[in-house]
Amino acid sequence: MTAIDHDTVITTLEEARARTLTLLDPVPESDQVRQVSPLMSPLCWDLAHIGHYEELWLVRALTEAPPADRRFDDVYDAFRHPRSERARLDILGPAAAREFDIEVRARALTALRHIDLRSGAPLLRDGFVYGMVAQHEHQHVETMLAAIQLMEEFAHPAADGHDAPTHAPAARAALPAEVLVPAGSFTMGTDTYAWAYDNERPAHEVELPAFFIDTTPVTNGAYLEFVEAGGYADDTLWTRNGREWRDEAHLRAPQFWARADTGAWTRRRYGRVEALPLDEPVQHVCWYEADAYARWRGTRLPTEVEWERAAQGAPLAAANLWPQGPHRFGPSPVGSRPDGASDCGAHQMLGDVWEWTSSDFHPYPGFRAFPYPEYSEVFFGDEYKVLRGGSWATHPLAARTTFRNWDYPIRRQIFAGFRCARDT
Repeated sequence: MTAIDHDTVITTLEEARARTLTLLDPVPESDQVRQVSPLMSPLCWDLAHIGHYEELWLVRALTEAPPADRRFDDVYDAFRHPRSERARLDILGPAAAREFDIEVRARALTALRHIDLRSGAPLLRDGFVYGMVAQHEHQHVETMLAAIQLMEEFAHPAADGHDAPTHAPAARAALPAEVLVPAGSFTMGTDTYAWAYDNERPAHEVELPAFFIDTTPVTNGAYLEFVEAGGYADDTLWTRNGREWRDEAHLRAPQFWARADTGAWTRRRYGRVEALPLDEPVQHVCWYEADAYARWRGTRLPTEVEWERAAQGAPLAAANLWPQGPHRFGPSPVGSRPDGASDCGAHQMLGDVWEWTSSDFHPYPGFRAFPYPEYSEVFFGDEYKVLRGGSWATHPLAARTTFRNWDYPIRRQIFAGFRCARDT
């Protein structure tokens, strides 16, 4: 990263806030207050939580100033209140949440005038705490995009049409199905990216045997073959936990897919029912679905070590894919970015869909929690599966090859797909 100065910090924070408000402005207040799913917070909770997090780290942690309202330490603490109960809390409404965020930002910028970004303090080194707060806001925007997608009655006007940049179908690259990643060692994680999270550290050498990995994420068209071949009914393809979840949740296809009376498949995207785009990466599949598909194909999901090795050299394509404006609303068709390959020749590893891996979420050797254990450490264990790569909804600030996301293997509302791998 280049040297971080006050102007860069201000621009980064303001870009995040503009993205948040641009997304929420067209959403009716009634939809910002209600809880569309037990899996998601009300949108106005997210909005005020963003401000509370900023107050905690850019005002109170740096200046020891008192909180604007002490009760917010309870109401907007994500660890005290699961999403399913946040609508019942005494939360700020849309207008009050915006006003709170404005007040916090003013206090944060006032404090910034007296901050030495060249100090040796761990929070301030290279502007780390400001990068953390900006990334946190962008991550909540992605969460809010997932909540809005769950609204059946509301069609977000900015999502009218697919605005992800594409090439004409004839110009799309004819890519091989898979690429060979040769055996060898590589440096996993980072010690050099200033705004990396604690779970991305420390950098360490990993030795890997050779393996094959899909050149692109699995497409809707490829996944449709699995659906129509009876993959959801074939118990031999599913783990025991996967079968139980499949039956309990009545899984028959990815979330938001439906079959019309004509037999054609459609999907619902931001309140609009569309023909299923066969050349886009499949989205809204849980880990169990991805794992079953890989078994059906005679392959497997890559480990997160394999994924990061295959992603080495991948350009930060998301930074160049975003249109004139703060939002995308879908992934790019597979093969539409022929110049965006990693060193091994794998395409679209950043900025289209989060990709499930086979790995549980564990710390790297030598991990140290910073600046608080609730970001990563409390989630380490076998309950969560790691996702990599960032989705179309992930801001470029968080789209990097070392970024580690994690979620329960049953989650489908997130913008998750996958690619397959196999041994040599």
